[in-house]
Amino acid sequence: MSRTVEVAPARLERWVEGFAARHDGATRADVPGSFVLTGGDGSTATGEPFDHARIGVVLVRRGGHAVGRDEGGDLVAHTCGTAYVQGRTKKGGWSQQRYARRRGNQADGVIDKVSELALRHLEPGSVDALVLGGDRRMAEQVLDDDRLAHLRDLPRRTLWDLPDPRFAVLEEAARRARAIRITLEDASDRG
Repeated sequence: MSRTVEVAPARLERWVEGFAARHDGATRADVPGSFVLTGGDGSTATGEPFDHARIGVVLVRRGGHAVGRDEGGDLVAHTCGTAYVQGRTKKGGWSQQRYARRRGNQADGVIDKVSELALRHLEPGSVDALVLGGDRRMAEQVLDDDRLAHLRDLPRRTLWDLPDPRFAVLEEAARRARAIRITLEDASDRG
């Protein structure tokens, strides 16, 4: 069974040394966009850097949203906010349908708000890559806005495991965006 870890670029050399020490040495093979370490015991570590100078971050959930632009590890532009989107109701009938419509309208309002923020902070040419996080469906709906077409084909990293976006979550997302994702596979798992 494989597992994935995130390693800050500044810690990569030390992490590789530790991998080699734990797995009876290691050889490195560089392939376009990634690298593969193979330990003496047959274990592998496949690293995927996300090395971009300017990264746009769009985080959206029903309870909050955050949009930012990270340049070289610093958030140079950002906006965070909260929104109320009513939860589900268990009662049936007209009330349930009315609440479902209200919930849909409230969620649409959040998506519209995040689209406007993305237009303000992530204008064409201002970012080289994009990070999406939070609720997958809502984040993808933000990119459905034709005014954000310039963001759709950028290199992308996703962070669906984030909690409701706040400033601290936005900072964490920007930090994780720059981390090298390493997928580890032990020799015992491969045999």
